[in-house]
Amino acid sequence: MPGIKQEYGWDNSMGISLYDKIRRDMKSAMMNKDTDVRDTMRLIMGAFPSLTVPITLESGKKTTRVKKPEEITDDDLLNIIRKFVKSEKTMLEFKKKTSSDYLELLNSYLPKMASFEEIEKWISGNVDLSGFKSPMQAMGIVMKHFGKLADGNQVKDVLKNIGRS
Repeated sequence: MPGIKQEYGWDNSMGISLYDKIRRDMKSAMMNKDTDVRDTMRLIMGAFPSLTVPITLESGKKTTRVKKPEEITDDDLLNIIRKFVKSEKTMLEFKKKTSSDYLELLNSYLPKMASFEEIEKWISGNVDLSGFKSPMQAMGIVMKHFGKLADGNQVKDVLKNIGRS
């Protein structure tokens, strides 16, 4: 999988659900005999049964059932992919490596993370730091705005940097 082919990956602007894109990429990888991509798509699809919905049986007992394909949201799938990314990063740390083709492929399905500059620009335009004893106290506000699109450590670095200036 040297250098991910442009056809793989996903973002909101494509006008296709992440579920459909993963299935389409799986088919494409199989036709192109791209075994690494095929295996990664199988891994993601293999986690689909972990997506469940709580239900109550007629007896009143509470249980869960696996989500039907039409019930699976992009957020469900992004969370699955994030788990695989976290696991791969842990493995790479153990191997003393920084990246892998597998990690790059997984990342191509995640939304682009906010950059240091984007976070800094948003803070300067939207947060009055004079109301806080320390810039670090604004962490919650910033993370609430960016959500999963910002790495907490990076936000911390931006706030520390602002605190020094």
